[in-house]
Amino acid sequence: MQYLFAWRYFKSKKSTSAINIIAWVSVTAIAVGAAALIVILSVFNGFEDLVKGLYTDFYADMRVLPAQGKRMHMDERTLYTIKSVEGIVAISKVIEEKALLANGDYQSIVVVKGVDSVFSRTNHIHKHIVRGKYTTGDVQNPGIVMGAGIENAVGADVTKGGFPLTLYTPNKGAGFDAVEGMFAFNVSGQGVFAVQQEFDNKYIFTNLSFLQYMLSMTPNQISGVEIKINGSPEKIKAKLQTALGKNFMVETRYEQNKNLYAVMQMEKWVIYGILSLILIVAAFNMIGALTMLVLEKQKDIAVLKAMGSSASLIQKIFITEGLVLAGVGTAIGTVLGTIICVLQLKFKIITLGGGGSFIIDYYPVKLMATDYVLVVATITIIAIVAAWIPAKKASQQLLSLKS
Repeated sequence: MQYLFAWRYFKSKKSTSAINIIAWVSVTAIAVGAAALIVILSVFNGFEDLVKGLYTDFYADMRVLPAQGKRMHMDERTLYTIKSVEGIVAISKVIEEKALLANGDYQSIVVVKGVDSVFSRTNHIHKHIVRGKYTTGDVQNPGIVMGAGIENAVGADVTKGGFPLTLYTPNKGAGFDAVEGMFAFNVSGQGVFAVQQEFDNKYIFTNLSFLQYMLSMTPNQISGVEIKINGSPEKIKAKLQTALGKNFMVETRYEQNKNLYAVMQMEKWVIYGILSLILIVAAFNMIGALTMLVLEKQKDIAVLKAMGSSASLIQKIFITEGLVLAGVGTAIGTVLGTIICVLQLKFKIITLGGGGSFIIDYYPVKLMATDYVLVVATITIIAIVAAWIPAKKASQQLLSLKS
């Protein structure tokens, strides 16, 4: 019954136009808030997907590291143990070490990553080559694939024949070309990748055996194993950790970048909280509109009470009226927000003002059903709280039909 009364009160013409104006102001404010939430949350989803895609191309699905220290011994038996776990598709041995890359007077501190021939199956860096080619050479003829930022820092140009660069690593007992505690070796620049600035300014890739030689490591000594999986990361991790034991540490892609993902989620919730303030402001308009409606419908309330209606029913009628106002605003806002997002997806209307320095030149958008549920739930809660105050007063009024 309360739904019928609420809908009739919403449609009916009020004796004072101010009531209609305030009611539609609150509807408009809710619509704007709902549209803003849908658009902003969708943009955050788009950026999150973009960043995760870039990290997916750079980081493996899973990796195995030593529980202590920087290096571990990986023999054939341990490799077989890893391969035997269900869901493991490919494994690649890697070494990471800080180094100095020099081209005459131009120098840059880098993280050099030695990779084997299987690496391209666990990592998609080869898809981001912008100049040259993805090749790391061998022990006798080592090549490097460097980030675009490093290429610029050392003044390298792989398009001009991959001229020799000098790679300095910590001297782990190597016997020649050791200068001031560093072991030096000439390498040729073979390719340049561009993923994002964090990687482009930090990493270079080279041959695993060559880096083992430079660091005076045995063939079985590595920094870690990177793995491509097919299945649930958490389930595979649990099985792999059990099989390897406590001397090894297994990390999923999320755990490799948990700080980044945590910050992205926090930013999204902060923006959600700020935009929700728009809806709280709309709630004050709703309180005003419902309070004035209660004053106008005093005779209706008196008639309902004379007919035996309970205070609870009166209260439900005006709470439902608040939900009707919020529902109309939410419907308008979500439709408007969806139209804006669809137009952005199709026509890339709003661009990023970076002069072509970004990976994409428009705001990415991704619509998710969970965002719609969140927006509707938020508005519903705010509407109920806002409508409860005038509805409670309406139910407690002592009115008479005498004029």
